[in-house]
Amino acid sequence: MADEHKPTKKMAANAEKGLKLRDKFDRGGTEVGVKRAKQIADGGPMSDADVKSMHSYFARHKVDKDTKAHSWGDDNDPSAGYIAWLLWGGDEGRDWAERQREKIGD
Repeated sequence: MADEHKPTKKMAANAEKGLKLRDKFDRGGTEVGVKRAKQIADGGPMSDADVKSMHSYFARHKVDKDTKAHSWGDDNDPSAGYIAWLLWGGDEGRDWAERQREKIGD
């Protein structure tokens, strides 16, 4: 099916890590982000609409890397933005969404 995109194993690992950090620190991500993380961790498949949603998320949230509260990339005191970013597949998810979005066009 042309409208299916399969997330990578690294994206799945990032999503799983995000879910664990969210449980541990009780911050980061929304219910939408948690749902997306579970979808990625389960290996998809993801629709064109999912890809467009991910592409939009990463475009809106790249500014979260500049946070001063807690730390980006720190597993001992992660920022809410870092946890949310992982839920969406992390940097690999961003790169993947960009590649998939280009294939979709429009």
